[in-house]
Amino acid sequence: MTIDQNLMLYTKLAGFRLVVVANRFGCDTEFSRALHDRLIEALDAVHARLRTIMALERSVLAGDDEYAGYRLEGESEMFERFAINLLDELELDLDTHEYRINGGDWTNALSTDCDGAEMDYPGLVALSETELGSLAAIIRDIRQETGIAIHAARTIETRCAGS
Repeated sequence: MTIDQNLMLYTKLAGFRLVVVANRFGCDTEFSRALHDRLIEALDAVHARLRTIMALERSVLAGDDEYAGYRLEGESEMFERFAINLLDELELDLDTHEYRINGGDWTNALSTDCDGAEMDYPGLVALSETELGSLAAIIRDIRQETGIAIHAARTIETRCAGS
């Protein structure tokens, strides 16, 4: 992205952050307030990354740092893959048959019994618009205006019937 595009994105995200903060005052449940807080923190993280990218762009233009171009390329690539997880994050390691939820301890998904071995990974279920409440429209607008992916899903255990 160009410097102007980054500045426009930064401004849009600042506006969305204000909308989320204002919307938080109307929350009637602790769960809804927690989702709003997570989105505010994530938008702050996006702002920090954009400030880093814009500073690197200035360094490249000024020519005062010979490695700024390489760092800018790396930061830009990471930013393109940036996604916001509002609730649960599930990481799977298919090589070791393990998973972890929200950066916690790794759990083995392989189980055995007299019937044989089974893989039992948990799954993710997206929150409904009812569960997201007024935040659903804001998330949709952020996705459409900025292209940043926002995931709001909870982990569910997918135990087999015999367990």
